This record gives sequence, structure tokens and C-alpha cells, in this order.
Amino acid sequence: MPRALITGITGQDGLYLGELLTAKGYEVFGLVRGQSNPKVAVVERVVPGVVLLEGDLTDLSSLIGAVEISQPDEVYNLGAISFVGLSWKQAELTGETTGMGVLRVLEALRIAGGNDMSGVRFYQASSSEMFGKVRETPQRETTPFHPRSPYGVAKTFGHYLTVNYRESYGAFACSGLLFNHESPRRGIEFVTRKITRAVARISLGLQDSLTLGNLESRRDWGFAGDYVEAMWRMLQQDTPDDYVVATGVTHSIRELLDAAFGRVGISDWSGLVQQDPRFFRPAEVDVLVGDPSKAREVLGWTPRVGFEELIAMMVDADL
Repeated sequence: MPRALITGITGQDGLYLGELLTAKGYEVFGLVRGQSNPKVAVVERVVPGVVLLEGDLTDLSSLIGAVEISQPDEVYNLGAISFVGLSWKQAELTGETTGMGVLRVLEALRIAGGNDMSGVRFYQASSSEMFGKVRETPQRETTPFHPRSPYGVAKTFGHYLTVNYRESYGAFACSGLLFNHESPRRGIEFVTRKITRAVARISLGLQDSLTLGNLESRRDWGFAGDYVEAMWRMLQQDTPDDYVVATGVTHSIRELLDAAFGRVGISDWSGLVQQDPRFFRPAEVDVLVGDPSKAREVLGWTPRVGFEELIAMMVDADL
């Protein structure tokens, strides 16, 4: 039975990945931070049989202990301060967790393996936010990075560390440059879930309006349940590499609003949505769209859930 350790198992991606690996016959270990973590019950319900280990991406000794206990064949580092907007308010914490956390996980694997990293396959959750002020469209594995947030900078640091340990220690280390991926499990602070939850509440008479920032931002949105399969496929290859995971299609916030309000039968939402400068980013990323050709050709991966279906799924869940 293969063994996998997932950091960030309490998050959206961690839950979907835990389900996927369990269905494939893995023994799944999940890293959880702190005692009495309120999300533990959700993990145990969604991924029955998961073995939860206490640990923190800011504490190397706890990570070494988790590796020694779980003895994993595969490690998926999904843990991070993942909300881009928060990264300006807590830049240092974002750097320590999202950036230095990658270093600590890789060091834990190196130390636990006695400087031999060949026995464990490692996946790093990189991000389209690393592209930031894009140099080319669509973005692919060779597109230069120009991150526009502390989160994007921290993810870029973690990405290059993954490459460095692959080249320096022979680690089977892969990075998935994932574009925006959503689901009903997405936190309500993210704009997609903020919208679908508000639409559900407005349609039920529980809320009057919705306040957002930039409605012209365009993103490449996919379904998180599809994207975790790409993560797993990366670690099944003969050689480690980095892959863009995306749909290749971009939509604006306005289009997202059209889809979400349309799901509840509201065609004109102009009087229900307000804009507030507080929700604009200090340095905006206007358009992100990925080229998933390499993932399709090498991994045999293609997204199954389209944009309209994804938003309908999220609105229905919130209703």
C-alpha cells in the first residue's frame, strides 16, 4: 500500500487529494496545525481513515517528525497562506509559511533520508500568481515570473527551491503551476465563493447586495477536483518536471457574476453589485490564462468540468 503525506489537508485541495488517494488505495497521512483544530472533523468526515499528524510549516522539527512517522512514498506540499489579499497585510507570515515552509519540508525529507532524497516523490503547489505582470499570453512553463503580491513572491521562492533540490540532491520533485481552481469547498474569502454565496443569499432574501473590487480582472478558472488528479499524475512519471495546470480559457469577474446570478434566474445584477476601492489590490494582476499543452501531452490530463458547470455547482451548494 503506497503511503502519502499531505500538508494543507484541511484546505480545498487537500480534501480532494485525500479523497483521490484513498480511492486509489493509498494510506493517507495529513498534517494539521495546532490542537483542537476545528477543521479536523471535516477531514475525518471527507477522508475516512486518514491518519492526522500534528505539525507546522514554520517548525522544522515537527516536519521531520511527521516524515519519520508516516514514512511516505509521496509528499504533497499544499499547505500555505493561500489568500492573496491577506498576503499584503501579513507579508512576513506569508513568507514564513508559503515560502520558507517549502524549504522546511524539503529539508525534513533530506534530513530524514540521511541526505538521500531518492526514496520520496515530492509535489510543490506552485501558482499562476508567480506570473503576475505577465510577459506572454497564454502563460506556459517557460514564461518568466513577475509576481505582484507577497503571496506570488513567496510561491516563486518555493518553486525555485523545488527546482534547486531536484538539481542539487537528485530529488524527484515536481511543481504544479496551478491556475485558479475552485469548488464548493473554497473558503468564503475567495472572490468566486464570495460571489456564489452572496448570490445564494440574495436569491433567498437573506442579503441585499454584494460589494467587490475590480470587475474587469480575468482568470483561468477550473475545478479543484480535476486539478488534484494532475498533481498525482506528475508523481507517477519516470522523471520529475514542472507543469502548468489550467483550462486555457479566461473569464472576467463580470462573466462570473453573469453565470452565478443566471443560475438563480437573475439576468440583470447591476443594481445588486457595488464596487469598493478597499477590495482593489495594491498591485493588480489583470489577466492570467494558462497553456496546459504539456500536461495534456505528457500527463494525459485534461479538465472535465467547464466554467459554467463549475459556477452552477458552487451556487447550488451554497443554496
